[in-house]
Amino acid sequence: MALTTTTDVMNLRTSVPAAPSRIDWRGGLPVLSGAMISLRELRATDAKDLLAALGTAEVTRLISPPPPTVDGFEKFIAWTNRQRAAGKSIAYGITLKGSDTVIGLFQVRSLTTGFENAEWGFALGCDFWGTGIFMDGAQLVLDFAFDVLGVHRMEAKAAVKNGRGNGALQKLGAVQEAVLRRSFLRNGVYLDQAYWTILASTWSQIRAVRTARIIH
Repeated sequence: MALTTTTDVMNLRTSVPAAPSRIDWRGGLPVLSGAMISLRELRATDAKDLLAALGTAEVTRLISPPPPTVDGFEKFIAWTNRQRAAGKSIAYGITLKGSDTVIGLFQVRSLTTGFENAEWGFALGCDFWGTGIFMDGAQLVLDFAFDVLGVHRMEAKAAVKNGRGNGALQKLGAVQEAVLRRSFLRNGVYLDQAYWTILASTWSQIRAVRTARIIH
């Protein structure tokens, strides 16, 4: 599932967001494990698999185009590691349980000096669309962003024509705040983008509901 144009992807009382965890993520990202997938930091050896998963016309149709070569992805991966070490952004590769092959990625980048305001982007190989893999990984990334990075407001943009991506963001609990008219240039055409946000307090409520459902 190619969801967003970023590449650099309930009725409860409002709770107070927890203080960020003291995990030293700048020195290396911890592995995050879900029901179907694991998320780990990208390695140079993932370049070939990322090109295979994300380099198809179907995946890139409504997102900013990824690097077109293995060498380009190697440079991109090296850049994500430098950005993580500098505390500016993180990138997680998506792997199936029991496999080390990367089939997609998530990125989160800071929009402020710290990570109070951040933007995320994500893309998944089309063979895995509609499998539940995206939701499994997205929940892990949002938990990490709010609990560890200390994000207060998470933003995302998706082309209005990207029905699958916008539907996934809505299902996660994001709120569409605006339509950014003719804000995304793709293949020589300016497209409208939907502008989505999730607040830390909202995500706490969503998690509480999800946990209650699991318990009961």
